[in-house]
Amino acid sequence: MAVGKEIRKKIGSVENTQKITGAMQLVAASKMRRTRERMEQGRPYSDHIRQVIGHLANSNPEYRHTYMNAREVRRMGYIVVSTDKGLCGGLNANLFRELVRTMAEWDAQGIGIDLSLIGNKAAAFFRALGGNVVATINNIGEQPAVETLIGGVKVMLDAFEAGDIDRLDIISNEFVNTMTQRPTIKQLLPLDPEDDEEPSAGEREGLAPRMGSLKRRWDYIYEPDARQLIDGLVTRFIEAQVYHAVIENTACEQAAKMIAMKNATDAAEELIDELTLLYNNARQASITQEIAEIVGGAAAV
Repeated sequence: MAVGKEIRKKIGSVENTQKITGAMQLVAASKMRRTRERMEQGRPYSDHIRQVIGHLANSNPEYRHTYMNAREVRRMGYIVVSTDKGLCGGLNANLFRELVRTMAEWDAQGIGIDLSLIGNKAAAFFRALGGNVVATINNIGEQPAVETLIGGVKVMLDAFEAGDIDRLDIISNEFVNTMTQRPTIKQLLPLDPEDDEEPSAGEREGLAPRMGSLKRRWDYIYEPDARQLIDGLVTRFIEAQVYHAVIENTACEQAAKMIAMKNATDAAEELIDELTLLYNNARQASITQEIAEIVGGAAAV
């Protein structure tokens, strides 16, 4: 029964693949939990450093950092955050589709684009598509360090400071929940040093403040001066934003990989059921044929 042996061989092969995808699903789930913890731990730092910049900038309006100066956009810059590896469904494809769409909109306005790429998949995509790639960071790993990302970020910051680009955006995947990850574009430069703790309308009109609102208007005691402090903080803030985007994108990668491996495991189970049914039918047909041959031989005798 050559057909039956071939089917059994296929069933064994699919079962082995199912074991691998099942194990990869569990590994991705474990890594996703750890990455989400790092993502949540890094968010307060990014939020508070923005508040500090806002306080300092509003308390010292006579000095405005270069990164805070808005100007007419003649050339765009993008920091693109992708994954190093595949097997994560349409995560990278959706990100690149959104990026290409926005790039086409800028191109229609005659605005050039510079790209700083993070992740092997982005490098491979733009190697095939083309584009003005000014920096590439590969093999960032599952636990990227800030030091690994600084080079690509500094290239874009220097370009903005020199006037080579007039706006800098970062595009990465946002972690909504385990089942949903969506491409998100955020503006990094020019930086808007908004103060999230502005007084309410009632306080501005001289009405009684709410409990705790007396803490809203305050300033720091710092040295040597606000200018040097702002110069350092804005750079740290941009680096923190990029780092947080990379960590969040890694969490998205593991979530997407977990879902993709679950789908692959379920598909393997369905294929095994179909092949088992096919094997049983083939085996039954073979037995029926053998019985018919025996009966035919006995009748001839």
